Amino acid sequence: MKGRYEVSVEGHFSSAHALRGYAGKCERLHGHNWRVRVAVTGERLDGTGLLLDFAHLKQLLARVLAELDHCHLNEDVAHFRRHNPSTEEIARYVAERVAPELPEGCRLAWVAVAETPGAEARFIPAD
Repeated sequence: MKGRYEVSVEGHFSSAHALRGYAGKCERLHGHNWRVRVAVTGERLDGTGLLLDFAHLKQLLARVLAELDHCHLNEDVAHFRRHNPSTEEIARYVAERVAPELPEGCRLAWVAVAETPGAEARFIPAD
């Protein structure tokens, strides 16, 4: 049977942000304990029957989340000095850093970021 495989891992970070130009309380500085999930897809498994080792993907994600952890996103991360640190932009930020590090045969399927339980945004790369 033909098809694709998908594996995902989850990580977390805590940070503060303020949504510039937002008409509401989120324009003020506030913080979240963010949940980030990354999914990778591919059509072939390696000799051990894996698309990508979970441990490897967790390491990639952890390196990116370390850049965001316990900081003021608007001020401490150059990307968010230019782009509003919305949940959607955080998902794109993570995607742009994880995707180039994936091994051959794997591609990024999506990145999901939740700032609170029940409120999630996804970045899905264009094919």
